[in-house]
Amino acid sequence: MPALLLPGEPAPVRLMNTTWADRSGLHDDLESAADLRTWIDAVGTTAETGDADLARFRSLRDALRRLAAFATEDTRTAAASPMREVTEAVAEVNRAAALAPAWPVLALGSAPESGPDAAPDSTLDPAPDPAFEGGALVRRYSSEADPVSQCLAALAVQGIELLTGPGREDLRACYGPGCVLYFAKDHPRREWCSAGCGNRARAARYYARHRTAPEG
Repeated sequence: MPALLLPGEPAPVRLMNTTWADRSGLHDDLESAADLRTWIDAVGTTAETGDADLARFRSLRDALRRLAAFATEDTRTAAASPMREVTEAVAEVNRAAALAPAWPVLALGSAPESGPDAAPDSTLDPAPDPAFEGGALVRRYSSEADPVSQCLAALAVQGIELLTGPGREDLRACYGPGCVLYFAKDHPRREWCSAGCGNRARAARYYARHRTAPEG
């Protein structure tokens, strides 16, 4: 499964969804430091990663999945996080959020990306050329932490905002057959994480209906 699984989801949800399932069972997109490097590059951060970084990201993922299950009243057994206690998950997210204290700064550049595909941004753009025209004053965030810690902290902060902010009611567990993913409902009619899950769910309902229908 590519690192860009459901790329339109908020970054914390994309981290949660590095655990996924198919007919052969559960899979983990973060099995190695190289996997982590591929994933954080996909969400907009370029940095070298090691085994210690991998452990931190996996712990944050487990915590976010536990809190997402709590928030959505998720009953999927296969989707259960290895982190069982909600209090432990809260502490882990808070610990990650505190890794990279950041402050807003002004920069001259193009307007920042927005929406679900916007990557966590905790660094300043390079200084603009003095002859730069057509720019805008934009807000960036600066931190003295290393890039990997900045990315981890940004994911934790965005996770807190997702779980407590106006969009918290849009977080969903996908109940497609065998699915263990989460998604943010961005359309009133959206019921599944993907069209594929929706098709499988409809096929399963059709099969169940016809299997139990009386003959004659």
